[in-house]
Amino acid sequence: MLKKCLFPVAGYGTRFLPATKAMPKEMLPLVNKPLVQYGVEEAIQAGLTEIGFVTGRGKRAIEDHFDTNFELEHQIAGTGKERYLDSVRSVINEASFSYTRQGEMRGLGDAILQGQRLVGDEAFAVVLADDLCLNDGDGVLAQMVQLYNQFRCSIVAVEEVPKDQIHKFGVIAGNEIKPGLFQVTDMVEKPAAEDAPSNMAIIGRYILTPDIFDIIRETSPGKNGEVQITDALLAQAGNGCVLAYRFKGRRFDCGSVDGFIEATNFVYKNIYLSEGEGHK
Repeated sequence: MLKKCLFPVAGYGTRFLPATKAMPKEMLPLVNKPLVQYGVEEAIQAGLTEIGFVTGRGKRAIEDHFDTNFELEHQIAGTGKERYLDSVRSVINEASFSYTRQGEMRGLGDAILQGQRLVGDEAFAVVLADDLCLNDGDGVLAQMVQLYNQFRCSIVAVEEVPKDQIHKFGVIAGNEIKPGLFQVTDMVEKPAAEDAPSNMAIIGRYILTPDIFDIIRETSPGKNGEVQITDALLAQAGNGCVLAYRFKGRRFDCGSVDGFIEATNFVYKNIYLSEGEGHK
């Protein structure tokens, strides 16, 4: 039974400088809630309550967020402001949190490898908090957990992207075994549009089986000198089975300024106001 979810959060967030000079990009707020909390809530909804963070220098605010602040809670106890902590209190009560560091930025594959000490020898999910995924029903991870329970292999979430955006993503090719579900035959990290095997791009949701750790160790650095998880997954697909799932829901690229603003506006209009927060 899947219960662990890994969050690689060691990146610098350079596209949001100077805001991210002293604050983790994962703590940037979508209205009144930090980006990373949306990902943790999605994991909890999927039944993944053992949350691990692969952090780096300057990421202490993430640890503090998912912890009790006695001074703050004492100051607002019994006031109308106390309700603003309800969502994060719920997260803290429902999940456990552990942390390790990625000492050197060597790519997503290496970050996931550093997380082995947190997840051990069992299957686990990976969430990249930059990708905000929202929908009215089951979250993307919950959808993927259902598939994992059926197929028991690694799964990546994919979506169709425009040709002029394909160079920003890992891209898959595969055989469609049922609507929206593909058995992966090829993966390419950030290809030129003319070299892409399809327009199906991998987004920041994965379920990985534990043999991926040994495969990552044997994976040579690829694009930009980094250890790419797509290279490891391609090797895993060659030796067994990796599935790609075209998920239900809407994704926002909060790693870009444009995507972050789009997500903020969407959350404000469709979540914040609908919960009545704008009138209190």
